[in-house]
Amino acid sequence: MKERLVVIGNGMAGVRTVEEILERDPARYDITIIGKEEYPNYNRIMLSNVLQNKMIVDEIITNPYSWYEENQIRLINHDPVTAIDHAQKVVTTKAGISVNYDKLLFATGSHPFILSIPGADLPGVLAFRTIEDTAQMLDASIKYKKAVVIGGGLLGLEAAKGLQDQGMDVTVVHLAKWLMETQLDEKAGKLLQADLEAQGLNFLMEHATSEILGEERVTGLRFKDGSEIATDLVVMSIGIRPAVELAREIGVEVNRGIVVNDMMATNLPDVYAVGECVEHQGIVYGLVAPLFEQGKVLADLLTEQAEIKPYQGSKTFTSLKVSGCDLYSAGNILNTEGLESIEAFDSINKTYKKVFVKDNKIEGIVLYGETEDGSRYYNMMKKGQEITDLQSIAVLTTADGSDAGDDVVTWADDETVCGCNGVTKGNILQAIREKGLTSVAEVGKVTKAGTSCGKCKGQVQSLLEHELGGVVTAATGICGCTDLNRDQIMTQIYAKHLTTTAAVYETLAFTNPEGCNKCRPAINFYLGVAWPHEHQDERESRYVNERMHANVQKDGTFSVIPRMRGGKTSPQQLLKIAQVAEKYNVPLVKITGSQRIGLYGVRKQDLPAIWEELDMVAAQAYAKAFRSVKTCVGKNFCRFGTQDSMGLGIKLEERFEYIDTPHKFKVGVSACPRSCVESAVKDFGVIGVENGFQVYIGGNGGTEVKEAELLTTVETEAEVIELCGAMMQYYRETGIYGERTAPWLERLGFESVKAVLLDEAKRQALVATLEEATAAKRQDPWHQITADRDLREKMYSIDYRELVGAGEKA
Repeated sequence: MKERLVVIGNGMAGVRTVEEILERDPARYDITIIGKEEYPNYNRIMLSNVLQNKMIVDEIITNPYSWYEENQIRLINHDPVTAIDHAQKVVTTKAGISVNYDKLLFATGSHPFILSIPGADLPGVLAFRTIEDTAQMLDASIKYKKAVVIGGGLLGLEAAKGLQDQGMDVTVVHLAKWLMETQLDEKAGKLLQADLEAQGLNFLMEHATSEILGEERVTGLRFKDGSEIATDLVVMSIGIRPAVELAREIGVEVNRGIVVNDMMATNLPDVYAVGECVEHQGIVYGLVAPLFEQGKVLADLLTEQAEIKPYQGSKTFTSLKVSGCDLYSAGNILNTEGLESIEAFDSINKTYKKVFVKDNKIEGIVLYGETEDGSRYYNMMKKGQEITDLQSIAVLTTADGSDAGDDVVTWADDETVCGCNGVTKGNILQAIREKGLTSVAEVGKVTKAGTSCGKCKGQVQSLLEHELGGVVTAATGICGCTDLNRDQIMTQIYAKHLTTTAAVYETLAFTNPEGCNKCRPAINFYLGVAWPHEHQDERESRYVNERMHANVQKDGTFSVIPRMRGGKTSPQQLLKIAQVAEKYNVPLVKITGSQRIGLYGVRKQDLPAIWEELDMVAAQAYAKAFRSVKTCVGKNFCRFGTQDSMGLGIKLEERFEYIDTPHKFKVGVSACPRSCVESAVKDFGVIGVENGFQVYIGGNGGTEVKEAELLTTVETEAEVIELCGAMMQYYRETGIYGERTAPWLERLGFESVKAVLLDEAKRQALVATLEEATAAKRQDPWHQITADRDLREKMYSIDYRELVGAGEKA
């Protein structure tokens, strides 16, 4: 009969310990995991990415419900443990569920510290610790304008930046003289503050909060010096306290945290603890890597491994996930008495390096602006490597000026490759050899290396190539220039505030410094989504069709298709089209499938003049963008029509034309269920009914026909337009470049997308973000092809044969 292991806490430390146990002896335990949140295990350190719109909640789920089922783990979530009878070895949840155990693991984590001051319990006062906290912050950012974050530490700054990204006016209140004072020295802290101020954040340093003002909801803060500040939201991020209440009640020794020995055992038999709730040798850790190291030791113990290396504490490091602020801190930078230091400051480029040294060995590291050497210094510190043979003038380079072992292949097996998840070179090589791994993705799935920030994926690839040679599976990145996928690239675009394709290629180490035909348009699109007002659309990165505002045909000529909103035209437009077709000897004039008139066989040199004489804008029949809206004539003419489909179609086009999307975005509006325009196979389809409109999403009438899903039924045109905008923006933010909405919907899950689009707060937030992109796009003269003759001439002066690549004619 299996032993019964009960884990209290469904967070990162406890679940990682279970993963390690399953890796060693999957049949050993009957496992129950009990958590107080309603979600499966997720990556808490990525909540700031959710708040900053870099990721969605689904993307930070580490172990979905299917993982628990596959490993026969009983999960009791959204139901915290309230009582433990250690004599009978029974735990009881709030809902009254009792579970027997043979071994008990506390992985209860921490509570956010909340100031005990008047007003701390007012609505609008939050912590930043859970998915629910993040959701409340996002909701508040829609309804309110001003926010104050109390605490200028790592999490507080990430929260502040996230709220600012949501459009709030944010002030950070901090008690200390400089930011992140436990991880940075004063110079680095002041550099960080200057960079964040340049990005629009406000700071009140050396301010102590004495009271939170308000009656029904927070309205402001009062400080001990008597000054006040108005605010609509307060986020407290001033530290955490180990969650030790349950352990203390049953007699577990507790100091600051649950006291454990080197095997992660408490003073009670068969009771263990890992994670933020633990105190080991007087130290409580609040970072991820030490928690994972603890989990490995305990897994060895609980599966009775032959050799168990006791836990001896951890060397920790910190990095900040805020755009434009690269920092790295590790080791001892506070208790510097008796330490010497090596310091380099470049005031022009605002880079700063300081390494603390004792007995010729590294004790602490502070890097700002340039952090590439962080892993190298960190590994030197962990190993206790002497620095006698290293020059200090450039901060620890070798005497010949080389990088002192930057090639991961030359590292020792115990050196850390993935600092986020505490994975060493030896861990990676062992997994490759024992499990036959042949790709970066497989290594990540087994070891977790590269699954957080992704910065170490290149080193993982190098280890694979060195170990396996030619049998390494090709990287699964967006193209052959990189093994980074869409999500990893977007994360770095936000995190490093990259605004040009050149910056992306250089910073993310693309193998081709100029990109390729596949990644250039994708990166240009992603940058436009991330920074609509900062990124200048790079026309040279677009496909030839988009550059020419015309579709290149197989013989090298072009098709010119003017926009006719909703399929509606006029005698004057028809006369112009006829005159142009006759004047330029256009071989073919055809009604298109989207109810437009197309001129086919146009010579490249005639394009500028034709567009000028038509005095019409392009229908973008060539673009990965919002296309023309196909409509029927509607109730004004058709005896079956129930709604003004043509009028609604025109409104949709006027609202969303020129907006780029991951792939073409087709819309159909039918006035009745007969659906003459085949709305049910459109990316966004509308069918008029007696009292409103049915809205369908995710259809495709191409080579693989996909029927759209019914999203909802609404009463007004305004609701249809809002849903269309929200869906398009969500598709822009989460879609892979080149992915139609049908596979996008399948990948994210219809119910998940539906939940987002039908949530009023989320829907309005998406529409507001799209409005910013729309405003920026309408200012782009490339889209207004009749606006400037010189610009038109420039646009058409490039030979399409130099631009068009394999597959671009499609």
